[in-house]
Amino acid sequence: MIENAVVAGTKPGTAEQIGPRQTGRGAARRAVLFEELVELLISEGFAQLTLDDIAARLHCSKRTLYGLAGSKEQLVRAVVVHFFRRATGRVEAATAAERGPARRLAAYLGAVAAELAPLSPQFFDDLADFEPAAEVYERNTRAAAARVGQLIEEGVTDGVFREVHVAFAAEVITSVMVRIQQRQVAAATGLADAAAYGHLAELLLHGLVREE
Repeated sequence: MIENAVVAGTKPGTAEQIGPRQTGRGAARRAVLFEELVELLISEGFAQLTLDDIAARLHCSKRTLYGLAGSKEQLVRAVVVHFFRRATGRVEAATAAERGPARRLAAYLGAVAAELAPLSPQFFDDLADFEPAAEVYERNTRAAAARVGQLIEEGVTDGVFREVHVAFAAEVITSVMVRIQQRQVAAATGLADAAAYGHLAELLLHGLVREE
């Protein structure tokens, strides 16, 4: 789900560079406005909101919004990229704070679930239907699956986890995480994405950790 590379090496003019510019007049106001935009969209979704609606909700002008991005589509993608960039740091910080492969794996997946928890069902539905933003979520999902594979490999190497086939385990995990991202798990089980990640963490830990 979450990774740094998704916003690294971006091309000039792409949505990854759009958002709260950090220099120039009004930079502080733009940063605050962008954070308010993020909170609005993740809480309520974006498909039904026009730029006029967004401007009214944020108590600003459309001209001000165009200072952040050239269109609603660019604004939405910038919000999604910003959300995952910010979440990446917090997930990795939570993981680094733990010692031992089992605790680190639990921390990673738990932090992913915590980051996804504030996102509304409407936001997830809109995200799935908007290809530019869905692609960002998918890339982050696959990167997160790879990260989980690394954590499992660390545990196997340290003798904390069972001698599982790491590549196979990573493939299974990737499949589940992609199904979560594509809303297939929600459709089949009714689970929110955050809850699905919580259950995945439980299954992994119970299946991997060696019995004392």
